[in-house]
Amino acid sequence: MKIIISEEALSWFKNEMEVEEGDYIRFFARYGGSSPFHEAFSLGMNREEPHDIGVETVIDGIHFYIEKDDEWFFNNHDLYVSVNLDTDELLYQYQK
Repeated sequence: MKIIISEEALSWFKNEMEVEEGDYIRFFARYGGSSPFHEAFSLGMNREEPHDIGVETVIDGIHFYIEKDDEWFFNNHDLYVSVNLDTDELLYQYQK
């Protein structure tokens, strides 16, 4: 399993969340909503220090990660993070 962050998404994080080198962005399973794999769960994201990293990608010194306890949510799929250019919001896709 991998986390792939597009150039547009990296710019979004830098501009919208003011992340910089040394910061951590966590992707996690949250109760509510739905996802392609789990009814009543959706993907959440926030700036948070890690406890037990399961998957990590580092770009420009920014750590994007998923805790081991949240790996089940992704059902062995890679997480692709991009930006919907019409709404300027993050777009999440899951691919094997």
